[in-house]
Amino acid sequence: MNLKSATILVVDDEYANVVLIETILNGHGYESVYSTQDPTQVLGLYNRHNIDLILLDINMPIMDGYDVMAQLKGLDDPNLPPVLVLTAQHSQNFRQRAFDAGARDYVTKPFDLNELLSRVRNLLEAELAQQYMRRQNDILDQRVLERTNELQVAQQQLHESRLQVVRRLGRAAEFRDNETGLHIIRMSKVAALIGKAAGMNEEGCDLLLNAAPMHDIGKIGIPDEILLKPGRFEPDEWRIMQSHAQIGAEILSGDDSKLLAMAAEIALTHHEKWDGSGYPRGLKGDRIPLVGRLCALADVFDALTSERPYKMAWPEEDAVKYLVSQSGRHFDPRLVEHFLALFPKIASIREMHSEPVYDEISSQSIGL
Repeated sequence: MNLKSATILVVDDEYANVVLIETILNGHGYESVYSTQDPTQVLGLYNRHNIDLILLDINMPIMDGYDVMAQLKGLDDPNLPPVLVLTAQHSQNFRQRAFDAGARDYVTKPFDLNELLSRVRNLLEAELAQQYMRRQNDILDQRVLERTNELQVAQQQLHESRLQVVRRLGRAAEFRDNETGLHIIRMSKVAALIGKAAGMNEEGCDLLLNAAPMHDIGKIGIPDEILLKPGRFEPDEWRIMQSHAQIGAEILSGDDSKLLAMAAEIALTHHEKWDGSGYPRGLKGDRIPLVGRLCALADVFDALTSERPYKMAWPEEDAVKYLVSQSGRHFDPRLVEHFLALFPKIASIREMHSEPVYDEISSQSIGL
């Protein structure tokens, strides 16, 4: 901004003083000089014009210069212009009070013309420099905001991409085991519902909802002749089948996202049992991660109550009785209590995401 285009406001109750100062400033190239003899008009003029500097008298009727500066301060405007006090008061007390009230400079009447112009120029140069820095800061803040928004969009896109990968991986495992996508939807929703009742926060429940579908991803690594075998497994076959928990954890490990970290934990621990008789590590009680315990309960209930080509669905009443019988053995007793309390909502989830009717019946078996 050109220094001479700066906006200056002259406030003095003496007409002759106002005319003199306006004449001096206009004569030295300052293009935007406003003035008033009424100090009560200062706020109005300030609000109407982009004032860069105020030349202010101290002794005025109705309001003195100190009152004017107090009014300006009361605006809580961080960009108030500098005030140059121009007064006949020579006392140090007046000078100090003016600086305490917010004045940036102080010139006594009668003033030296060149000194006044130098002080006006110096204050304007400092003010315009500050305005420039504020504009640059605003530009920088805007760029930071835009970059932050871009980063948030990118993070959301990455999150959505991860969710797509998660869901497709979960479906890949279900297809290999003749399950349906509805199974993983139901068990995930039920696990998240119970998780919330068990004290998980909103973020944790959302992660669980999206991580649980990968609980059986390790079945991708199990040979078809074992995974799809009808009837019971031989001991060595059962050991291979059990390895899907470790395989799943290895597939999902190595990523720094919370989602995949939880998915790996679920894949590894959803076949552990409360009494320590589960696999792959034989963890017992609270040593089993909460998300693993939640998915175990939700997965078994949905498997029992779902019709498959190789089995009929259990009645919900029988499945609930089974869960209760396994409380403290297979399942965390506290989670079973939450399950029972939430059963109407769980039944609604099952109804909303019910299975289609199968046209063919297979002879394959299910292992819990």
